[in-house]
Amino acid sequence: MHSRSIAMTKPSPPPSSSQPSRIDSTTLPDVDDVKDWIRAKACELGFADCGFLSVHHPLFAEQTQALKAWLNQGLYGTLDFMHDNHELRANPHQLVDGAKTIISVRMDYLHTLPAPRRIEDNERPNHAIIARYARGRDYHKTVRQQLKKLARAIESELPNWTHLSIGADKPFVFRPFSDSAPIFERPIADAAGLGWTGKHTLLINRQAGSFFNLGELFISLDLMGDTESHPVKVHCGSCTACIDICPTQAIIAPHTLDAGACISYLTIEHKGSIDVKYRKAIGNRIFGCDDCQLICPWNRYAKIATVADYAPRHGLDEVRLLDVWAWDEDEFMAKTEGSPLRRTGYLNLLRNTAIALGNSQPDDTAKIDTITALQSRLGMDAMLDEHIYWAIDELTAAHDA
Repeated sequence: MHSRSIAMTKPSPPPSSSQPSRIDSTTLPDVDDVKDWIRAKACELGFADCGFLSVHHPLFAEQTQALKAWLNQGLYGTLDFMHDNHELRANPHQLVDGAKTIISVRMDYLHTLPAPRRIEDNERPNHAIIARYARGRDYHKTVRQQLKKLARAIESELPNWTHLSIGADKPFVFRPFSDSAPIFERPIADAAGLGWTGKHTLLINRQAGSFFNLGELFISLDLMGDTESHPVKVHCGSCTACIDICPTQAIIAPHTLDAGACISYLTIEHKGSIDVKYRKAIGNRIFGCDDCQLICPWNRYAKIATVADYAPRHGLDEVRLLDVWAWDEDEFMAKTEGSPLRRTGYLNLLRNTAIALGNSQPDDTAKIDTITALQSRLGMDAMLDEHIYWAIDELTAAHDA
């Protein structure tokens, strides 16, 4: 899933746009120079920003308690795994033996810029809407791949930093993550100065909005004091656009998400039947939802991805609902190879598409074709049948109205 859900200090400086080079042997770098070098190298590798946090920062204990309180409210849907690994979340140094510092990064993923503060997805009711981060290569792979390259680049520089008491003279340990371990990813990025947490629980950057993925590189270099952080000022003010726009009203209060009602959860993580009360609100979204980001004023500053992996594959930015409905399982596997869409599975993608077809707006001739197409898959699975019958009823009611 796209990444959801501290003492003000001066924000960390923006990453340099210059190419990193080896440290001049006549000048001994300090720890700030090391971090500047890492920032510049991260930008060279396609990351839009880079910050640092100690694995021993107190936020991890604080966030663990906040997570437990959220779980006690029963807002996690069927994400039962959120009850697990509290010890690792509170003590991230246990994830990587020898790790001292977390390098937090973000990577822009938009292929085209959306119209500011408009939900243009609703203007294409017969198209299958896939969340923008999921139209190209699986970001987990892309972010981790680039983080590995960053780690190897850091390792090559260690001889230039052995005069510092940061562990450069010891075996280098690292491990990359991107939404792939029990880590408080967004709070780390928040405390590291990459942005602030919006009321929709996503990270917002003042210069780049929120259309980006997050990642972390745990390293054995000791670059931070245990309590050092660089959070930025919150700039949401009194705005409630994201709360007001949510189709299922899943943002039940500022910074509080009812995951069980979120369209991203329902169309990706949820298995089995989707409650009837959410089906109309899902509209034409078959994998994820971008509405709370599309409406956010800060996304007028959103940036285009610089990494080619985010370019849409198989026309997933323009695919029509009936085309997705026609996929057999082999075609699904072929068109989702290396894609986040694999996560939902073939049957659940058909379930999502059936709901979207029930919400579509074909003309009278196309409506008959749509109902025929829906009927052609009856009998595949009882759960799918339930959604097919619902979709047919919706199209028939719209025809009779």
